[in-house]
Amino acid sequence: MELYNTFALLLVVAALFGYLNHRFLRLPATIGIMVLALIFSLGAVALGELEVPWVLMVSRMVRNLDFHAVVMQVMLSFLLFAGAIHVDVRALGSQQLPVAALASAGTILSTVLIGTTLYFLLPVFGVPLDYVYCLLFGALISPTDPIAVMGILKEARIDKTLEIKIVGESLFNDGIAVVLFVSLFQIAEAGREAATLSVIGQLFLREVVGGLVLGAVLGYATYRALRTIDNYQVEVLITLALVMGGTALATTLHTSAPLVIVVAGLIVGSKGRQASSDESRDYLDKFWEVLDEILNAVLFVLIGLELLVLHISRTTLFVGGVTIGVVLLGRLLSVAVPLGLLRRWYYFDRPTLRILTWGGLRGGISVALALSLPETMPRELIVGVTYVVVIFSIVVQGLTLGPLVKRLGLSTEPSTPADSGH
Repeated sequence: MELYNTFALLLVVAALFGYLNHRFLRLPATIGIMVLALIFSLGAVALGELEVPWVLMVSRMVRNLDFHAVVMQVMLSFLLFAGAIHVDVRALGSQQLPVAALASAGTILSTVLIGTTLYFLLPVFGVPLDYVYCLLFGALISPTDPIAVMGILKEARIDKTLEIKIVGESLFNDGIAVVLFVSLFQIAEAGREAATLSVIGQLFLREVVGGLVLGAVLGYATYRALRTIDNYQVEVLITLALVMGGTALATTLHTSAPLVIVVAGLIVGSKGRQASSDESRDYLDKFWEVLDEILNAVLFVLIGLELLVLHISRTTLFVGGVTIGVVLLGRLLSVAVPLGLLRRWYYFDRPTLRILTWGGLRGGISVALALSLPETMPRELIVGVTYVVVIFSIVVQGLTLGPLVKRLGLSTEPSTPADSGH
């Protein structure tokens, strides 16, 4: 009953904040909901000092909820599938090299750049960390969050060619980031001897390659099933079974569940929906769109409410502020280097580079990975800094992305013709 009450609370708060945002603030839905949740949390923290009973009850509910499990094992697969089935696969195929380069080489480069920079900077603030923990932070903060990215890009009206690069990268870089995170976690926990190149190579093959293959198999099997029927209730049920069953199977086989669901979603979106009738396709689209909106709202409420149970000191705030600059610089270089190497085949102008850098939003995935760290590691500092970076990313970068797109002439609105690199 405690779990039911917690989810009921999250849904009620999400509905209330969604209404208040739509009625008064008029911010993009995900940002508005999270801003209200943050304001609520700050007020509740102040009231918590007075030991107000309902505040203590809400804090206890949030503390008892396993954020990492809820996001990584429950919400993420649904949100990734909802995003993937609406991606234009042909457009993604035309940008496969840039997307692959950003999702793989870009993520690895970002991890090394951020981790190394912080290793030399943190002693200046009196909070030195071992190099492996700095790299661990680099790995969890490097992947751009597809949930935050797709939610905000809907509002930004960005040029479609540039949008497919950003969305494509965000959908695929989770697999690389998780492999990096798990490899570095093993090194931090058991020492360098336990995580040899052979072990990391096997982990990569199982997680990434295994995830891509399993996703393709499940996606194709689902497409074959969808094309033989015309009943929207059964088709919605089949896609739900794909997401939940695919996630459970991927976890059992120790492959990357995010990659399995993304690949399966792309196949179902490009082939399965086309095989459906107009009525079934309409119902399928609306079902996943509504589910996407509901889970997005709950996730961003949860990110805001986490402030109730996190201890963020002044030092953590200051280090977090400096880390924002480090992460943005790491993002710039990890985008510029891979794309620079592809300049012979693809043209990228400066506005495109700026949007790719500023549009690389961090979100719930980074917070979830940070919260999965045990108390034996410098968890409090890493979680606090991660939280500061994520809040800045979603609120500041998210709110200014739309105006920046328009200012650089990369909007699809009639008044500003698109001028994206491709």
